[in-house]
Amino acid sequence: MGLPALALLLAGLQTPITARLPQAYPPARSFQLDYEDDCFRKDGAPFRYISGSIHYARVPRPAWRDRLLKMYMSGLSAVQVYIPWNYHEPLPGVYDFAGDRDVEAFLDLTAELGLLVILRPGPYICAEWEMGGLPAWLLWKPDIVLRSSHPAYLAAVDSWLHVLLPKIKPRLYQHGGNIISVQVENEYGSYYACDYEYLRHLLGSFRALLGTEVLLFTTDGTQVWELRCGTLQGLYATIDFGPGTPMEEEEEEERGWEGPGSVNSEYYTGWLDYWGEAHASTSSARVAQGLEDMLELGASVNMYMFHGGTNFAYWSGADFKDQYKPVTTSYDYDAPLSEAGDPTEKLFAIRTVISKFQPLPVGPMPPATPKYAYGRVVLQKHADLLDVLDVLCPSGPIQSQFPLTFEAIKQAHGFVLYRTRLPRDVLDPTTLGAPPHSVCDRGYVMLQQEYQGTLERDGQTMLRVMGREGDTLDVLLENMGRISFGANISDFKGLLGNLSLDSSPLSNWLIYPLAIDTAIQQGWPHAALPKSSSRGRAGPAFYTGTFETPGIAWDTFVKFPGWTKGQLWINGFNLGRYWPPRGPQQTLFVPGSVLHVGRPNNITVLELEGAPPTPFLLFLDQPLFNRTLTGRRSGWGIGLS
Repeated sequence: MGLPALALLLAGLQTPITARLPQAYPPARSFQLDYEDDCFRKDGAPFRYISGSIHYARVPRPAWRDRLLKMYMSGLSAVQVYIPWNYHEPLPGVYDFAGDRDVEAFLDLTAELGLLVILRPGPYICAEWEMGGLPAWLLWKPDIVLRSSHPAYLAAVDSWLHVLLPKIKPRLYQHGGNIISVQVENEYGSYYACDYEYLRHLLGSFRALLGTEVLLFTTDGTQVWELRCGTLQGLYATIDFGPGTPMEEEEEEERGWEGPGSVNSEYYTGWLDYWGEAHASTSSARVAQGLEDMLELGASVNMYMFHGGTNFAYWSGADFKDQYKPVTTSYDYDAPLSEAGDPTEKLFAIRTVISKFQPLPVGPMPPATPKYAYGRVVLQKHADLLDVLDVLCPSGPIQSQFPLTFEAIKQAHGFVLYRTRLPRDVLDPTTLGAPPHSVCDRGYVMLQQEYQGTLERDGQTMLRVMGREGDTLDVLLENMGRISFGANISDFKGLLGNLSLDSSPLSNWLIYPLAIDTAIQQGWPHAALPKSSSRGRAGPAFYTGTFETPGIAWDTFVKFPGWTKGQLWINGFNLGRYWPPRGPQQTLFVPGSVLHVGRPNNITVLELEGAPPTPFLLFLDQPLFNRTLTGRRSGWGIGLS
């Protein structure tokens, strides 16, 4: 029994797409599903793909060819590609398909290298990506219900698809391109809404914009309830699972997962990391054996991930499993190609398995990219964040009686500063507190510019403070990434509730939306003089330094000895968040393509809590993921081993 029958058996609500019988004289280029013979047919002949996932948004454009070539030389016939909506439409009606966002160039490169494409354009993708790929500006719309037939949501989706899908259509296999199938939505059976009208609307839009010949599919988990809400007549149902399931389960026959038409769209080669948890890993032998078992059954398989890459800037998402769990900057995933694109033992184990089922390309596997340990780079404090608000928020603050969310002030990512004044003298230590779950996601508290401590989502929600009437209270709020999976993806950021002083609500706020990345990309702070009054104070502050490469610009990894938490930019490129005390990630990946040769490389660090007394960074030639937690508290954990 093939997977379409599986969906029918388990869901009991849908029937499979009408069978397409093989044609005596198939068109010159076709990719179809033949239910009668339970197989895919490519140009009329039976076909099975072995694929791997790569996310162009997590790989710098200069590295695309290297990563794709290594995937091709691993024996893959296809790659699976997500398109994150929020990566391309940062504001309503404002589109960005340039540079690293040139998805058409990426797709053309896959074709040039001889790889087929399984495309997953969403509109929702999950992928542990910020808000699952949905734009944060959707939350500007009152009472919107995401991933549903809510009119405001459908209008935004339709507008986006009318921009995106015409770029895709010429690249479909039937039209001479290399895209053999296109996913509609993603793992919708795991979402609470279970809105068939929404799926039917998407199906109609995809058919109208891509034509009737392209194979459209869904992907869901293996549970009955996931397939019931995630599948739809007219869409081919595929499933996802990792090594060991479901083929080792007793109910294998009931699930009926066997035969050439069966597809595992996400066979997990590893897993993601969360801040404050141990580094995830899955053995090469286990992954290879599971792959071999599926290929023996004649199934088509996509390995998720084959190359994970990096959550640069603010693109890492979060999960919610009893508490908020932000994803690390690294999306290494313990994948066959490492975060830096290097072949691993797991890749060669997979390649050996593939060689048993189909010939491998002739030629050597491209080697690991060269790495360089640039060594120690001393930094100096440039300014406390509170001293440069005129640079970071040139338009000035927004006044409000009570705090406003990021969404209310139309800021998607990064940081917002909330400022008010103490309404009375506070001569004894008094509780400054926030309602539960209202600090989203971390708040750095300063009173009269002196750092008081941190408020944290699902963690510490109160501090003890003292001060005088009229003293300035500042709270810098950090968005650590919107939830990307489950019912909580309407994940508002900032202060969602009012802070109180000894149970008395504070009011009369000034709210500063901070455009830190804009300032840095325009040359600040390296083009400005340091603030002389900023030495020695803890709390959010900027640090700068420079280094030169010895005539090469190789990949490297930067370590943060004695630093606490923050953000790193090199030459204006936002490399992402660091948080060594929380772990497990201890280094950030620095692609050689962001470095200069023959002129200084500008380093900018925003340290949020406290830098070491002698601040420096250490550039290494290998990553470190060797720190794990020994203790836990409510929140994201304490202690390191």
